[in-house]
Amino acid sequence: MTIRHIVAWKLASDDAAERAEQSGRIRRELLALRDVVPGIVDVTVGADVIGGANWDLAIVADFTDVEALEGYAVHPAHQDVVTYVRSVVSDRVAVDFEL
Repeated sequence: MTIRHIVAWKLASDDAAERAEQSGRIRRELLALRDVVPGIVDVTVGADVIGGANWDLAIVADFTDVEALEGYAVHPAHQDVVTYVRSVVSDRVAVDFEL
């Protein structure tokens, strides 16, 4: 069963240029995991283009199964990205469901 993992973040910075740089870095680093972490079927990451009360950045990633998602969560390359993300975000929301 394929598992879809969706996470959205609000960045802490009030500076638009800084948020854009942070979003870009997070996007690049998360997309690079596609070639490193086993079990990733597909991954899309993007910054919000509407603004306002929307969240700043989101990932939609599909995994072969729950075990692959669990492996991703603890994979050292993912944990490196998580460390940076936690340093620049103010809030996070996530959901995982079967496709």
